[in-house]
Amino acid sequence: MPELPEVETTRLGIAPHLTGRRISAVVVRQPRLRWPVPETLSQQVRDRRIIGVARRGKYLLLDCGDITILMHLGMSGSLRIVEADRTPRPHDHVDLVLDSGKALRLHDPRRFGAVLCFDPRKGLHPLLSRLGPEPLGEQFDGDYLYRQTRRRRTAVKGLIMDSHVVVGVGNIYASESLFLAGIRPRRASGRLTRTEAFRLVEAIRTVLTAAIEQGGTTLRDFVHEDGSHGYFSRQLRVYGRAGLPCLCCGATVRQVLVGQRSTFYCPACQRR
Repeated sequence: MPELPEVETTRLGIAPHLTGRRISAVVVRQPRLRWPVPETLSQQVRDRRIIGVARRGKYLLLDCGDITILMHLGMSGSLRIVEADRTPRPHDHVDLVLDSGKALRLHDPRRFGAVLCFDPRKGLHPLLSRLGPEPLGEQFDGDYLYRQTRRRRTAVKGLIMDSHVVVGVGNIYASESLFLAGIRPRRASGRLTRTEAFRLVEAIRTVLTAAIEQGGTTLRDFVHEDGSHGYFSRQLRVYGRAGLPCLCCGATVRQVLVGQRSTFYCPACQRR
């Protein structure tokens, strides 16, 4: 699944092509995505100018003034800037055609993505209203995370993947952050000390920032808007390395399930 760094990389890639452009048409080839594409989408956004492209968690937000287009890449989706008359491939479900002659094209084989819209003057879309703070924002700090952990028995890996606590820390980056912080993924959240909470926040920031700079991880289904792959997978320390020696200490990396998700850690580097 594309995670926060992949979505942010996509935002950075498509924003220069979208900002200031007018949407001249909307082409919906398959409306049955995770949430159905609104029948009124074309009517609501056609002829509107895109003021800016933002991200909230794993959602992309195209600001068109009194209408915001909300997009999600789902499990396997990707966005590309293509010539508007380029023949669509299978699973190319939605095009936002621009006055430049290009189109923003959503490719989504599993159809878990979304293309929705809402009026920001009436409040946040329900999908955004209960999201926690951004992991790279000022609200997410050690004091905040420490407060969130109190009296919680849930595994710390599950806590930092909870979008109501903090957005965008997906499976890969949760494992990598906990490794960098020296904390075992199945540790009960309520047992974290304040010092460990601060260390974990710093680790999350470090891992996500590095991933964004490198363009995300090379997942099977994810490619950049220009078709190239991300390269952060070259820096993964534990994720996907079960049975291999830890790159830091040589101990064997282990794999366990946390919340039904494959989780990787080093028993020596992550002692607690």
